Amino acid sequence: MSKVTLALLVGAAAFVAGPALAQDAAAPAAEVAAATGEAASHTQYILNTLLFLIGGFLVMWMAAGFAMLEAGLVRTKNVSMQSLKNIALYSVAGIMYYLIGYNLMYTGVDGGYIGSFSFMYGIDAVGGNALDTGYSTASDWFFQMVFVATAASIVSGTLAERIKLWPFMIFTVVLTGFIYPIAGSWQWGAGWLSEMGFSDFAGSTLVHSVGGWAALAGALLLGARKGKYAADGTVNPMPASNVALATLGTFILWLGWFGFNGASQLAMGTIGDVTDVSRIFANTNMAAAGGVVTAMILLQILYKKVDVTMVLNGALAGLVAITAEPLTPTIGQAIIIGAIGAAIVVFAVPLLDKLKIDDVVGAIPVHLLAGIWGTMIVPFTNDGTSYVTQFIGVVSYGVFTLVCSFIVWGILKAVMGIRVTEEEEYMGLDKAEIGVEAYPEFGHGSQRV
Repeated sequence: MSKVTLALLVGAAAFVAGPALAQDAAAPAAEVAAATGEAASHTQYILNTLLFLIGGFLVMWMAAGFAMLEAGLVRTKNVSMQSLKNIALYSVAGIMYYLIGYNLMYTGVDGGYIGSFSFMYGIDAVGGNALDTGYSTASDWFFQMVFVATAASIVSGTLAERIKLWPFMIFTVVLTGFIYPIAGSWQWGAGWLSEMGFSDFAGSTLVHSVGGWAALAGALLLGARKGKYAADGTVNPMPASNVALATLGTFILWLGWFGFNGASQLAMGTIGDVTDVSRIFANTNMAAAGGVVTAMILLQILYKKVDVTMVLNGALAGLVAITAEPLTPTIGQAIIIGAIGAAIVVFAVPLLDKLKIDDVVGAIPVHLLAGIWGTMIVPFTNDGTSYVTQFIGVVSYGVFTLVCSFIVWGILKAVMGIRVTEEEEYMGLDKAEIGVEAYPEFGHGSQRV
């Protein structure tokens, strides 16, 4: 057989076998593509879930920050009570959000005003994996749950040193199980405000102003601490028990805020998402820094002395203000937003004193007023929002929370009383309410301060 004939035979065989070989090659290629796509989905699922979990435990750590801040800012005779209230409210918030809150906030809202009153968030859903959503269902539930206690912590600090334990706990049940979830459904549950285009990225209004409005209602009905305001209008200072503890609490809150804002991106499975999370971290940090420096400068100008407790609240006001939109501002804009939030606090604290509204830790200026500021300034950096819609959202949350809170506080006041007696207040709630003094050796229980 000649070489030419052999070549022709080999070519003919290859021509006949070609399609079969191509089909055999295509099958593995399709399998590889499918496997690659599945691997990408799994990677996104893992990273998104990790973001929820990391953000969740950072926000949970904020509960410790609030506890330390409040324990440091109250007088020594009330430190144990504040510690008890903070661990109790965090626990109650989690249980209530599981029993009814989550469904009210997220189930079946569909552009409306409230979710489902169905009882308990399904065990199967919490324990399951939802690859189609891009994250673990349990991680999502955990991240949403830890936000709830923040609103109750705001109320705890404002009403410190004269509120009874059990009326406060009953109010916490209502706030975390009903008021906060219903209000939250309007935006984060795809409710009516979401349909209008209202924007609150991580909760300047949904979380912080809701807690602030509830605190304001309680403070108005509860009244000021004995001796805080003299008849001639003089404000009698009631010094903090432990400024170092309050400072530690502020740093813990500052750290936790990276989870609060950063994980509210709700995804970390793409380059774009993780880049956005990074920008949110940077803006969050610098807004707080702007708040600190602004508070220091204003205090020096106005009072010739820099009150460290006011500076701590300046940091928190900056954090609250940037929470409504921590992604779209430049770092310079974030500093300005935080700075104005702190300025609001510096001027609002003495205004509250003139009105004889006793806010022990300054939570109303920090969380309510700075929260409103942060929400209203969102359109300045986010052109997809509107000042009118933002205003409607702020007013709606204010009216709803104030009315509900006044009703609940009013019922509690009429039925069981919400304030300790004058003698118990003088003694200190550590001894009067729970029988455990934080600093028994100091003997502050016998001092009328």
